[in-house]
Amino acid sequence: MSDDSIRITRPASAVAWVTLARPAVRNAFNDVVIAALTRAFRELDADESVRVVVLAADGPAFCAGADLHWMRRMADYSHAQNLTDAAGLAEMLRTIATCRKPTIARVQGDAYAGGMGLVAACDLAVAADTAQFCLSEVKLGLIPATISPYVIRAMGARAAQRYCLTAERFDAATALRLGFVHERVPPDALDAGVQAFVAALLAASPEALAACKRLLHEVTGQPIDAALIARTAVFIADARASDDGRHGVRAFLDKGKPRWSG
Repeated sequence: MSDDSIRITRPASAVAWVTLARPAVRNAFNDVVIAALTRAFRELDADESVRVVVLAADGPAFCAGADLHWMRRMADYSHAQNLTDAAGLAEMLRTIATCRKPTIARVQGDAYAGGMGLVAACDLAVAADTAQFCLSEVKLGLIPATISPYVIRAMGARAAQRYCLTAERFDAATALRLGFVHERVPPDALDAGVQAFVAALLAASPEALAACKRLLHEVTGQPIDAALIARTAVFIADARASDDGRHGVRAFLDKGKPRWSG
């Protein structure tokens, strides 16, 4: 499964890599890339043999945001055309963020504008300590609209307020401090950092990971009221009654290995 804009590989049977493959334009995306990423994550989400998805990129940059040629075309779009176009980008980000499989962003280089949206839409992020980040939209007279729910969730509202408004660049150390990425490593340790997350995820129940992602999406930012407390009770009751829940607890009590740990 591949095309000119992305590449999908399976280095391990349960792990799929989706790689942005446009290094000549710093992996900037356009409508073709957006459609390809949306299709890829939908197909991998539906593939029961896939347990982890890694989002990576070729070349020195992770993703520079929107492709310049695409932006030139958009300059002549009507409002209705822009709305349709933006809806496609928003749907791509939603598809990545709601993928049932845990997702890891492997950030080997700079992530600007929409590139930061891709990182933020993933569950986990490992960045090379040479990577730079920037929410540059306001410098172009634009705003980071479709990526904002994911960026704010990843770095917090106060930090997002600064970097969305100032369009300052910041380094991987700052991204780690803000919580935007989870690990910062030397470039030659990037794959080891990704693999550590992969190993941790493969040691967990696929069913529980999917349910945990739903739990996190529903609970984050919500008031701790009676409705939320009742909802969390439903989540744990469902998990206890699930096949993986029953099997995992039994394996733990019997001091054995659950079936998903290999």
